[in-house]
Amino acid sequence: MRNRLPRLKLGPSSLTARVLLLATLWSALALVVISIVISQLYRQSAERAFTDLLRAQLYNVINSITIGDDNQLSGSPQLGDLRFSQPETGWYWIIEPLGTFAARPLSSSSLGTSNISVPSILAVPFNNRYERFYNATDAYGNNVLVAETEVVLDGEGRAARFRVSGNLSVVEEDIQTFSRSLYIALAVFGLGSLIVNGLAILYGLQPLDGARRALDRVRRGEVERVEGQFPREIMPLANDINALIESNRRIIERARMQVGNLAHSLKTPIAVLLNESRAVEKVQSDLVRSQAEGMQSQVQSYLNRARIAAQRDSLLARTEVEPVLERLVRVMRRLNPDKEFHLYVAPQGIGLAMEQQDVEETIGNLLENAAKFCKTAVWVTAVPGPAPAGAEGDSARRPWIEMAVEDDGPGLEPDEIREALKRGRRLDESKPGAGLGLSIVREIVTEYQGALELSRGERGGLRARLTLPAVTKDVAHS
Repeated sequence: MRNRLPRLKLGPSSLTARVLLLATLWSALALVVISIVISQLYRQSAERAFTDLLRAQLYNVINSITIGDDNQLSGSPQLGDLRFSQPETGWYWIIEPLGTFAARPLSSSSLGTSNISVPSILAVPFNNRYERFYNATDAYGNNVLVAETEVVLDGEGRAARFRVSGNLSVVEEDIQTFSRSLYIALAVFGLGSLIVNGLAILYGLQPLDGARRALDRVRRGEVERVEGQFPREIMPLANDINALIESNRRIIERARMQVGNLAHSLKTPIAVLLNESRAVEKVQSDLVRSQAEGMQSQVQSYLNRARIAAQRDSLLARTEVEPVLERLVRVMRRLNPDKEFHLYVAPQGIGLAMEQQDVEETIGNLLENAAKFCKTAVWVTAVPGPAPAGAEGDSARRPWIEMAVEDDGPGLEPDEIREALKRGRRLDESKPGAGLGLSIVREIVTEYQGALELSRGERGGLRARLTLPAVTKDVAHS
């Protein structure tokens, strides 16, 4: 078996397409969820780190402030960040005396003459560390996070409110930068994963494609067993299929043998009856002979039905159309040198899901009738066609072949066509035959679930159109 990736047949019935679709959807959903989760986790981490930074800066400010001899707040916090000295940055520190402590407030140079509103304690209460954090908007439109606490500065109980704010745009920009990098990385990873998953799925399903091709070769009649090296998960299936094929072959052979034995056992008694009928008076002779011939035709008919029913759904019942038709036409040309026989088969290689002897008997009967009644020529065609009328389910979906035998003779009227299909009826007694040809054709076609239609052809003669089951092509050729 060649080591290559299987060809995809994308559709609702394709296992490869289903697995690829589910793997793609799952991978895409997983990557989206992962990106959202990681982004949210990073946001929480960034916001927590920003809060910790403001808390550290708040306590740096507290440690930098004292009450001077003039009972005023004094000190110059050095936070190591130039944004506290640049205006309108959103980075501020503010110190406001509380209660009876009548000192001047202090603030960073970045705040200028503006201020930040303070929410009530009821709206934003202090935590157990006597800190509170809240969002606010400064006079310049910056969204800031404020860290606030109140501290007693000396033994006299004089206290002040300390606030430090940071611009939230820093956090948002950091989160957006991280998210963009994350999305790009996950997109590249996801695309790579989809490619790797697709290749892995194709490689993993390759044995199934090999089994499909092996089964297709059996369907086309190229081999009689499913052959190839398969993984241990598929090998039992291949073995079971081979066992089923072998069992089916034995059943068919046994049925054929029993049919032959029955035909042989009945042939002699019927022949004896026909011979003995000649020794009696003509009236009784005709009666016995007609009944014996009827028995003979009925036995042969039901034996054919039993044989066809036993092999109709067999994988081994396969016949290539063109060689059989060419052989039949060649025989008819030798038997009828004064007649022309035209054959057209397209495309080449089409096959019927029928036993060869049934194909030969069906088309042979039609060719004999056409040769009897044609003026100069007979036309035989075989092309793919639609399912017969009334076909349902699997029969309607399977492929069919339309075969036609047409002559340029006098043709038949609708009433004559209905009469011709009756067993033993002969519309023209001047022609040889027992009147069984068309009825046999119809019985064989019916057993294969096909259809026979008689009509007047374009050349004026009788046109017999057969719809017969084709070799199943639901599995692509390798």
